[in-house]
Amino acid sequence: MMKMSTLLWSGIRTVQDFPKPGICFYDLTPLFMNNLVELTDALIASIPAEQLAEVESFVAVEARGFVLASLLAQRTGKGLLLVRKAGKLPPPVIGVGYSLEYGMDRLEISADIQPQKVIIVDDVLATGGTLKAVNQLMHKCEHTVLGASIFLDLPDLHQDLGMNVWSVLDENSKPVAQAVA
Repeated sequence: MMKMSTLLWSGIRTVQDFPKPGICFYDLTPLFMNNLVELTDALIASIPAEQLAEVESFVAVEARGFVLASLLAQRTGKGLLLVRKAGKLPPPVIGVGYSLEYGMDRLEISADIQPQKVIIVDDVLATGGTLKAVNQLMHKCEHTVLGASIFLDLPDLHQDLGMNVWSVLDENSKPVAQAVA
């Protein structure tokens, strides 16, 4: 029987120099097509039980975070909050601008959501810019951030983010057969 991390790595395609030269993009589309049950199980297993019991909603970060947070919310019966790119939500919204490894962006959330205990959910943690921005946005909205659930951590690209971060996969533990050429 294949080890879970090996199974999950086998569903990830690496694309060199996308979206710009020097960036290695991890395409999770094949994983979404074939391994949603395993992916959901691994995400839930990575979050400490006491945090799962306490969380009220999962915060989905556009776009691939929508898939992951939806899986967690459905399986656990918790709520789902959407963090979108600027201009995608009707007003009133609360937003923050931030820089990421290949440009600038702005994230927004509905201003009408009552404060909750949340876990931020995203696909890949690279420099941490997006996660820091979402954390800032959650605090601006008076939500209590219990931590972040990340599918794939690229630990060599970021420092401590000042919050609990739970990941399913770590780039440094990638099986040799999946190493980027």
